[in-house]
Amino acid sequence: MEKKPVKIVETVLRDGHQSIAATRMRITDMLPVLEKIDAAGYYAIEAWGGATFDSCLRFLNEDPWERLRTLKKHLKTPIQMLLRGQNVLGYNNYADDVVTEFVKRSVDNGVSIIRIFDALNDTRNLETAMRATKAAGGHAQGCIVYTISPYHKEENFVQLGKELVQMGADSICIKDMAGLMRPYAAEKLVKALKAELDVPIDLHTHFTSGMGDMTLLKAIEAGCDIVDTALSPFATSTSQPCTESLVATLEGTPYDTGIALPKLHELADHFKAVKASLTKDFDLHTNIPIDPKVLTFQIPGGMLSNLINQMKQMGIGDKYEQLLEEMPRVRAELGYPPLVTPTSQIVGSMAVMNVALGKRYSMIPREVKDLARGKYGRTPGPIDPEVLKLAVGNLPIITHRPADDIPPQLESLKAKLAEAGYPNADIDDVLTYASFPEVALNFFKNNR
Repeated sequence: MEKKPVKIVETVLRDGHQSIAATRMRITDMLPVLEKIDAAGYYAIEAWGGATFDSCLRFLNEDPWERLRTLKKHLKTPIQMLLRGQNVLGYNNYADDVVTEFVKRSVDNGVSIIRIFDALNDTRNLETAMRATKAAGGHAQGCIVYTISPYHKEENFVQLGKELVQMGADSICIKDMAGLMRPYAAEKLVKALKAELDVPIDLHTHFTSGMGDMTLLKAIEAGCDIVDTALSPFATSTSQPCTESLVATLEGTPYDTGIALPKLHELADHFKAVKASLTKDFDLHTNIPIDPKVLTFQIPGGMLSNLINQMKQMGIGDKYEQLLEEMPRVRAELGYPPLVTPTSQIVGSMAVMNVALGKRYSMIPREVKDLARGKYGRTPGPIDPEVLKLAVGNLPIITHRPADDIPPQLESLKAKLAEAGYPNADIDDVLTYASFPEVALNFFKNNR
């Protein structure tokens, strides 16, 4: 059998601590080992995007752009980030000029690979970010957001992969955010994609259901080129499979990663201490158990804990089982969106309201109305006609690319920042303000 070394994306600096330690890792926790991470032999290091941007500003009093520049100074290994397509790092669509500028500044400040996804797999919401990544000289990785429903079949995912490559994707990521992908399903999908596409395939899964290792192994045997893993202190449970275990598994096989285990053990020792200090300093619950029930109710781990807290605050903590039954029902009625930010929050809040009020859809949040109208893009399946009538009424349905309705925003954002007392804000600060306005102003008050 010919040698086919597998490439590893290390997620400890982003998704690892986002999944297990509420995204609280500080740059000071990373600095002592950046050179060692760089020398380990990874394909890329996922270190930016996702919730890190928000968390830096909101909880850590850190400038996310400054963090990126610092990482770049110490790393020659490509830095990878996660971008929510037209949503950038927020929860709503932005104008094309904001998306384009954000991508350009990310690459200018040190990002090499941008993983671009849309919660609904609507490729119209990826166009601008993909184009901007290519123009900035970055590697554009297009995402297939993986979920299970009557509208998500293997042929749909392969078709989506083809569209992404036509749009200029340099590689494809199968993004399984809730750990729903079963090992043999991974094998089949990877084989199907490899038969049709000439770009590298990357698999990103979570360990939530307890199948992550097996899923990666079957995908690798099927020809998957790149996999995402996390160093052991920030691996498994709701995070990625463990880096050291996978490297050991593949050692001496045609898939050998070429990464030396002693180097990883040394890094793991450092992050074990980091995890202990984060747990103590931020009073975090970091021992999250795996939960194979996710295969039935499909709710990503981080979202479950939020929903439980929300219900306790509303005084309906005892209705948790009802919520677990209501979630899939609401998801089906809203056209089977994959449960990833922001659609997971939209479906979740609607289900909580239905359970809390006892009468379904008696109160409908604005985001649910927007989803039903098409403001987030095309849903995979049709919206239930009764729910559509309740949610939308006489409002027009949006069938075009949602961002076409948003006029350029950069100049008005600069003007608003000037009004707030920052007339000479640099472009990175303008983009920070665009992403999280109130949080940014609070941060600037203490740091500018």
